[in-house]
Amino acid sequence: MQEVMIDYSPIWISFKCAAFSIFITFFLGLFVARWMMTLKNKVIQLIFDGIFTLPLVLPPTVMGFFLLLIFGVNQPIGSFFLNVFGVRIAFSFSATVIAAVVISFPIMYRSARGALEQVDTDLVDAARTLGMSETSIFFKVLVPNALPGIISGGVLSFARGLGEFGATAMLAGNIVGKTRTLPLAVYSEVVSNDMHSASFYVVVIIAICFTAVILLNIYQLWEKKKRGY
Repeated sequence: MQEVMIDYSPIWISFKCAAFSIFITFFLGLFVARWMMTLKNKVIQLIFDGIFTLPLVLPPTVMGFFLLLIFGVNQPIGSFFLNVFGVRIAFSFSATVIAAVVISFPIMYRSARGALEQVDTDLVDAARTLGMSETSIFFKVLVPNALPGIISGGVLSFARGLGEFGATAMLAGNIVGKTRTLPLAVYSEVVSNDMHSASFYVVVIIAICFTAVILLNIYQLWEKKKRGY
């Protein structure tokens, strides 16, 4: 029987992509959630909330289509980066990160916003009474008390970015050793009827995501015990 050689590059590409994307998504989602809470106009708040949540409900291929219209080499932003900086975004590793950020952002945003909104308003009012600035209140009152929800959003966003397929395929393509992530590798191997390699990639994805969920559950149990729940 001919030995099947496993290409390990999708694992490394996926980890790099997930690491970069969660770094961006975590802070972007957190600060956007805080900004949304400061909006006074409810109509504008609802509109922006719909825009920020849209990638969560739209098919990833549709989001990939929109991203391609933005970052394609013949599109304004894509051609600007190519002509000015010599950087081609579409069909590059950067495209995998952008796709992962866009798709995973709503999870982080909604988790962070929900956690921040659940913080006891009496704590915030007390902090204002003591003369704390809004920035200090955010970092010293809101974030520490909302941390379990924020961390949960980060873990789930990481897992979602790791498993992103549709938008990545549209914007980054399926280039071996460059943009082929684990989900793309699974698809490619199934199409080529290499079920051995596909099964290996599936096991890797399941192991990573399952570990992330278990660690999240352990963290939440620890937080509940610490807070006396």
